[in-house]
Amino acid sequence: MSARSGLINETSKGVYVIAATPFSDNGELDLESIDSLTDFYLEKGVTGLTILGMMGEAPKLTEAETTTVMRRVLKRVEGGVPVVVGVSDASDRNVERLSREAMSLGAAGVMIAPVPNLKTDEQVYAYYANIAALLGRDIPICLQDFPQSTGVHTSVAVIHRLVDAFPQIVMLKHEDFPGMRKLSQVREKSAADGRRRISILVGNGGLFLPQEMLRGADGAMTGFAYPEMLVQVCRLFHEGKPEEAEDLFNIYLPLLRHEFQYGIGLALRKETLRRRGAIRSAYVRRPGPVLDATDHAELGRLIGRLEASLA
Repeated sequence: MSARSGLINETSKGVYVIAATPFSDNGELDLESIDSLTDFYLEKGVTGLTILGMMGEAPKLTEAETTTVMRRVLKRVEGGVPVVVGVSDASDRNVERLSREAMSLGAAGVMIAPVPNLKTDEQVYAYYANIAALLGRDIPICLQDFPQSTGVHTSVAVIHRLVDAFPQIVMLKHEDFPGMRKLSQVREKSAADGRRRISILVGNGGLFLPQEMLRGADGAMTGFAYPEMLVQVCRLFHEGKPEEAEDLFNIYLPLLRHEFQYGIGLALRKETLRRRGAIRSAYVRRPGPVLDATDHAELGRLIGRLEASLA
């Protein structure tokens, strides 16, 4: 691995918040809101940021917009925290191009999901092996295991084969569903075989975070609109206070569960970020969900209940 400081590695832990991509009400990139959202995340104490993921609407951006978002966030962060850049693409050459561009701008590593509908262990392994060889040893890789979106099942055996073969694979974004047993199996078999332990950060909106931390996760890589909760929960677990951590988590659970809804979750999350002053518009680029009056009222009620509980 490269000696450059600030890169993600096997010991990375905490909260790498998945950043939304802000647009104006007419669907154009909102650069001022990129700045204010980045500041918001940093103020809430996140360990790192992950940009241009699925929640970041990366597939809806033009090539020029992708570069603009990378430059804007990395300039705003100024090396204060590590920034992981999602570079998933149907073309391995585009993955390579995006990865090298991200690292040249100061990224801490790249996150890669498999191309959709790989069917066998050999196909999944061959896909990642090709990408890892293209990128080389100096670009740290986070494997994104998100079969609900990609349709690809990455088995425990394939994860371990990849970890053994490619030292640049340092992190797993775990969001199989249901997947907690898989997390346990990765940790237990890795320890039993004496292999290299990698960082595991969990997704799925943080819905199962306390249980996943108890099973060996190192933190979260998700985009809940109250990232300070994720930060505090992970810190309490790392301090050996799991009951206190879960008690805090449970206060936020109704809103977190509501935000996790498939299909409409991103619109809810962006609207909550708007209401918190982090972005100016909750616009989701088309095609995407639009909240109606009942959705807005429902969200407001849940936010009100959360704030009353915290008070």
